[in-house]
Amino acid sequence: MPIFMDRHDMKGVTAADIADAHRKDLEIQDRYGVKFLTYWFDHQRGTTFCLVDAPDKDTAQCVHREAHGHVAGEVVEVALSAVEAFLGRIQDPEPPSGQTHDIVDSGYRAIMFTDIVGSTKMTTRLGDRMATELIRAHDSIVRRCLSDAGGREVKHTGDGIMASFASTANAVDCAIAIQQGFERYNRGNTEPIHIRIGLDCGEPVEDSNDLFGSTVQLAARLCSAASSDQILASENIRRQRGDPGIFVQTKRKRLKGFSHLVPAFECSWTKPDQN
Repeated sequence: MPIFMDRHDMKGVTAADIADAHRKDLEIQDRYGVKFLTYWFDHQRGTTFCLVDAPDKDTAQCVHREAHGHVAGEVVEVALSAVEAFLGRIQDPEPPSGQTHDIVDSGYRAIMFTDIVGSTKMTTRLGDRMATELIRAHDSIVRRCLSDAGGREVKHTGDGIMASFASTANAVDCAIAIQQGFERYNRGNTEPIHIRIGLDCGEPVEDSNDLFGSTVQLAARLCSAASSDQILASENIRRQRGDPGIFVQTKRKRLKGFSHLVPAFECSWTKPDQN
Protein backbone atom coordinates (compact mmCIF):
# COMPACT_ATOMS: atom_id res chain seq x y z
CA MET A 1 0.00 0.00 0.00
CA PRO A 2 1.14 3.60 -0.49
CA ILE A 3 2.46 5.68 2.40
CA PHE A 4 0.92 9.07 3.16
CA MET A 5 1.78 12.00 5.41
CA ASP A 6 -1.01 14.30 6.46
CA ARG A 7 -1.07 17.75 8.05
CA HIS A 8 -3.53 18.93 10.69
CA ASP A 9 -3.98 22.52 11.90
CA MET A 10 -4.80 22.06 15.60
CA LYS A 11 -3.96 25.21 17.54
CA GLY A 12 -4.68 25.18 21.27
CA VAL A 13 -4.21 21.44 21.82
CA THR A 14 -1.54 19.82 23.98
CA ALA A 15 0.93 17.02 23.35
CA ALA A 16 -1.24 14.81 25.55
CA ASP A 17 -4.31 15.58 23.40
CA ILE A 18 -2.45 14.59 20.24
CA ALA A 19 -1.06 11.43 21.84
CA ASP A 20 -4.61 10.46 22.84
CA ALA A 21 -5.88 11.07 19.29
CA HIS A 22 -3.06 8.89 17.93
CA ARG A 23 -4.03 6.08 20.32
CA LYS A 24 -7.65 6.33 19.14
CA ASP A 25 -6.47 6.02 15.53
CA LEU A 26 -4.53 2.87 16.46
CA GLU A 27 -7.57 1.34 18.19
CA ILE A 28 -9.73 1.33 15.04
CA GLN A 29 -7.17 1.25 12.21
CA ASP A 30 -7.58 -2.51 11.59
CA ARG A 31 -11.23 -2.05 10.60
CA TYR A 32 -10.06 -0.03 7.58
CA GLY A 33 -6.92 -1.97 6.69
CA VAL A 34 -4.82 1.03 7.70
CA LYS A 35 -1.67 1.30 9.81
CA PHE A 36 -0.72 4.56 11.50
CA LEU A 37 3.08 4.46 11.81
CA THR A 38 3.87 7.57 13.86
CA TYR A 39 3.21 11.29 14.21
CA TRP A 40 4.91 14.65 14.85
CA PHE A 41 3.44 17.50 16.87
CA ASP A 42 4.50 21.14 16.71
CA HIS A 43 2.94 22.92 19.69
CA GLN A 44 4.43 26.29 18.71
CA ARG A 45 2.77 26.29 15.29
CA GLY A 46 -0.28 24.23 16.18
CA THR A 47 0.36 21.57 13.54
CA THR A 48 0.37 17.78 13.62
CA PHE A 49 1.71 15.39 10.98
CA CYS A 50 0.74 11.71 10.75
CA LEU A 51 2.51 8.98 8.80
CA VAL A 52 0.10 6.29 7.62
CA ASP A 53 0.15 3.16 5.48
CA ALA A 54 -3.27 3.17 3.78
CA PRO A 55 -5.00 2.05 0.56
CA ASP A 56 -5.71 5.70 -0.34
CA LYS A 57 -6.05 9.18 1.16
CA ASP A 58 -9.80 8.91 1.75
CA THR A 59 -9.46 5.74 3.83
CA ALA A 60 -6.86 7.36 6.06
CA GLN A 61 -9.20 10.31 6.55
CA CYS A 62 -12.06 7.97 7.48
CA VAL A 63 -10.06 6.61 10.41
CA HIS A 64 -9.37 10.13 11.69
CA ARG A 65 -13.02 11.09 11.28
CA GLU A 66 -14.35 8.10 13.23
CA ALA A 67 -11.62 7.99 15.88
CA HIS A 68 -11.63 11.63 16.99
CA GLY A 69 -13.02 13.87 14.23
CA HIS A 70 -9.79 15.71 13.42
CA VAL A 71 -9.41 15.23 9.66
CA ALA A 72 -6.31 16.45 7.86
CA GLY A 73 -6.14 19.57 5.73
CA GLU A 74 -3.37 18.20 3.51
CA VAL A 75 -2.46 14.62 2.56
CA VAL A 76 0.51 13.75 0.33
CA GLU A 77 2.05 10.47 -0.74
CA VAL A 78 5.65 10.01 0.45
CA ALA A 79 8.47 7.48 0.30
CA LEU A 80 9.46 5.87 3.61
CA SER A 81 13.15 6.21 2.76
CA ALA A 82 12.73 9.96 2.27
CA VAL A 83 10.78 10.36 5.52
CA GLU A 84 13.48 8.53 7.46
CA ALA A 85 16.26 10.52 5.79
CA PHE A 86 14.62 13.87 6.53
CA LEU A 87 12.92 13.20 9.86
CA GLY A 88 15.00 10.40 11.36
CA ARG A 89 12.27 7.84 12.06
CA ILE A 90 9.28 6.11 10.51
CA GLN A 91 7.72 4.67 13.67
CA ASP A 92 6.90 5.73 17.20
CA PRO A 93 10.10 5.97 19.26
CA GLU A 94 10.50 3.59 22.19
CA PRO A 95 10.30 5.38 25.56
CA PRO A 96 13.17 4.92 28.01
CA SER A 97 12.92 1.78 30.14
CA GLY A 98 10.25 2.12 32.81
CA GLN A 99 9.00 5.45 31.46
CA THR A 100 6.17 6.63 29.24
CA HIS A 101 6.10 9.88 27.33
CA ASP A 102 4.30 11.65 24.54
CA ILE A 103 6.15 12.35 21.29
CA VAL A 104 7.24 15.99 21.18
CA ASP A 105 9.22 16.03 17.91
CA SER A 106 7.74 18.89 15.88
CA GLY A 107 8.75 17.61 12.44
CA TYR A 108 10.15 21.06 11.67
CA ARG A 109 13.55 20.65 9.99
CA ALA A 110 16.41 22.76 8.66
CA ILE A 111 17.76 21.70 5.27
CA MET A 112 21.35 22.31 4.19
CA PHE A 113 23.05 21.93 0.81
CA THR A 114 26.81 22.03 0.26
CA ASP A 115 28.37 22.41 -3.17
CA ILE A 116 31.99 22.35 -4.34
CA VAL A 117 32.66 25.55 -6.26
CA GLY A 118 33.92 24.95 -9.82
CA SER A 119 33.74 21.17 -9.60
CA THR A 120 33.37 20.69 -13.36
CA LYS A 121 36.45 22.80 -14.13
CA MET A 122 38.28 21.01 -11.33
CA THR A 123 37.60 17.63 -12.94
CA THR A 124 38.69 18.89 -16.37
CA ARG A 125 41.92 20.35 -14.96
CA LEU A 126 42.89 17.55 -12.58
CA GLY A 127 41.31 14.48 -14.13
CA ASP A 128 38.75 12.09 -12.71
CA ARG A 129 41.04 10.37 -10.21
CA MET A 130 42.30 13.51 -8.47
CA ALA A 131 38.87 15.14 -8.58
CA THR A 132 37.41 12.05 -6.91
CA GLU A 133 39.97 12.33 -4.12
CA LEU A 134 38.99 15.95 -3.52
CA ILE A 135 35.31 15.00 -3.40
CA ARG A 136 36.19 12.35 -0.82
CA ALA A 137 37.95 15.00 1.23
CA HIS A 138 34.83 17.18 0.99
CA ASP A 139 32.63 14.30 2.08
CA SER A 140 34.87 13.50 5.05
CA ILE A 141 34.83 17.07 6.38
CA VAL A 142 31.09 17.55 5.87
CA ARG A 143 30.14 14.17 7.37
CA ARG A 144 32.32 14.73 10.43
CA CYS A 145 30.62 18.08 11.04
CA LEU A 146 27.18 16.53 10.48
CA SER A 147 27.96 13.87 13.07
CA ASP A 148 29.10 16.47 15.60
CA ALA A 149 25.99 18.63 15.03
CA GLY A 150 23.40 15.84 14.96
CA GLY A 151 22.64 16.32 11.27
CA ARG A 152 21.41 13.59 8.93
CA GLU A 153 22.74 13.11 5.41
CA VAL A 154 19.74 12.90 3.06
CA LYS A 155 21.70 12.28 -0.14
CA HIS A 156 24.94 12.92 -1.99
CA THR A 157 24.49 15.21 -4.98
CA GLY A 158 27.71 14.32 -6.80
CA ASP A 159 29.63 17.44 -5.81
CA GLY A 160 27.90 18.17 -2.53
CA ILE A 161 25.71 16.84 0.26
CA MET A 162 22.11 17.51 1.26
CA ALA A 163 21.40 17.21 4.99
CA SER A 164 18.58 17.64 7.50
CA PHE A 165 18.63 18.94 11.09
CA ALA A 166 16.03 18.84 13.85
CA SER A 167 17.57 22.05 15.24
CA THR A 168 17.96 25.22 13.18
CA ALA A 169 20.71 26.39 15.53
CA ASN A 170 22.61 23.15 14.95
CA ALA A 171 22.25 23.56 11.19
CA VAL A 172 23.79 27.04 11.29
CA ASP A 173 26.55 25.94 13.66
CA CYS A 174 27.29 22.96 11.39
CA ALA A 175 27.51 25.18 8.30
CA ILE A 176 30.01 27.41 10.09
CA ALA A 177 32.01 24.40 11.30
CA ILE A 178 32.14 23.06 7.72
CA GLN A 179 33.53 26.33 6.34
CA GLN A 180 36.06 26.46 9.16
CA GLY A 181 37.00 22.86 8.41
CA PHE A 182 37.74 23.71 4.79
CA GLU A 183 39.72 26.76 5.87
CA ARG A 184 41.98 24.45 7.89
CA TYR A 185 42.16 21.91 5.07
CA ASN A 186 43.18 24.53 2.51
CA ARG A 187 46.10 25.75 4.60
CA GLY A 188 47.93 22.46 4.21
CA ASN A 189 46.96 21.38 0.69
CA THR A 190 48.13 22.63 -2.67
CA GLU A 191 44.71 21.91 -4.19
CA PRO A 192 42.21 23.90 -2.09
CA ILE A 193 38.51 23.06 -1.91
CA HIS A 194 36.07 25.95 -1.77
CA ILE A 195 32.41 25.31 -1.09
CA ARG A 196 29.17 27.23 -0.80
CA ILE A 197 26.25 26.40 1.48
CA GLY A 198 22.49 27.13 1.40
CA LEU A 199 20.08 26.82 4.36
CA ASP A 200 16.31 26.94 4.80
CA CYS A 201 13.84 25.45 7.28
CA GLY A 202 10.19 24.46 7.30
CA GLU A 203 7.48 21.86 7.92
CA PRO A 204 7.26 18.42 6.27
CA VAL A 205 4.04 19.13 4.35
CA GLU A 206 2.91 22.61 3.33
CA ASP A 207 0.55 23.80 0.60
CA SER A 208 0.35 20.40 -1.12
CA ASN A 209 4.10 20.20 -1.74
CA ASP A 210 5.99 16.95 -1.55
CA LEU A 211 8.05 16.22 1.56
CA PHE A 212 9.80 19.51 2.44
CA GLY A 213 9.24 20.57 -1.17
CA SER A 214 9.59 24.35 -0.99
CA THR A 215 12.17 24.17 1.81
CA VAL A 216 14.42 21.86 -0.18
CA GLN A 217 14.05 23.99 -3.29
CA LEU A 218 14.95 27.24 -1.52
CA ALA A 219 17.95 25.73 0.31
CA ALA A 220 19.25 24.37 -3.00
CA ARG A 221 18.73 27.69 -4.84
CA LEU A 222 20.44 29.65 -2.06
CA CYS A 223 23.38 27.27 -2.26
CA SER A 224 23.64 27.85 -6.00
CA ALA A 225 23.44 31.62 -5.49
CA ALA A 226 26.13 31.71 -2.79
CA SER A 227 29.68 32.81 -3.54
CA SER A 228 32.80 30.78 -2.83
CA ASP A 229 33.20 30.11 0.93
CA GLN A 230 29.82 31.74 1.62
CA ILE A 231 26.81 30.55 3.61
CA LEU A 232 23.47 31.93 2.43
CA ALA A 233 20.48 31.45 4.72
CA SER A 234 16.78 32.14 4.27
CA GLU A 235 14.71 34.58 6.27
CA ASN A 236 13.19 31.60 8.10
CA ILE A 237 16.64 30.47 9.23
CA ARG A 238 17.55 33.95 10.45
CA ARG A 239 14.29 34.20 12.38
CA GLN A 240 14.49 30.72 13.91
CA ARG A 241 18.18 30.92 14.81
CA GLY A 242 17.47 33.59 17.41
CA ASP A 243 20.87 35.28 17.01
CA PRO A 244 20.47 37.89 14.26
CA GLY A 245 23.95 39.26 14.97
CA ILE A 246 25.60 36.55 12.89
CA PHE A 247 23.53 37.33 9.77
CA VAL A 248 24.09 40.10 7.24
CA GLN A 249 21.28 40.81 4.77
CA THR A 250 22.31 40.68 1.12
CA LYS A 251 20.50 41.91 -1.96
CA ARG A 252 17.30 40.01 -2.60
CA LYS A 253 17.89 37.13 -4.97
CA ARG A 254 16.06 36.22 -8.16
CA LEU A 255 16.01 32.44 -7.83
CA LYS A 256 14.80 29.86 -10.32
CA GLY A 257 11.38 28.51 -9.39
CA PHE A 258 10.44 31.54 -7.27
CA SER A 259 8.22 34.23 -8.76
CA HIS A 260 9.40 36.96 -6.37
CA LEU A 261 12.75 38.27 -5.20
CA VAL A 262 13.85 36.20 -2.21
CA PRO A 263 15.46 37.68 0.95
CA ALA A 264 18.86 36.13 1.65
CA PHE A 265 21.24 36.50 4.58
CA GLU A 266 24.94 35.81 4.66
CA CYS A 267 25.97 33.87 7.75
CA SER A 268 29.23 35.35 8.97
CA TRP A 269 31.90 33.01 10.26
CA THR A 270 35.40 33.51 11.57
CA LYS A 271 38.52 31.69 10.48
CA PRO A 272 39.78 29.13 12.98
CA ASP A 273 42.96 29.73 14.97
CA GLN A 274 46.20 29.22 13.09
CA ASN A 275 47.43 26.75 15.70
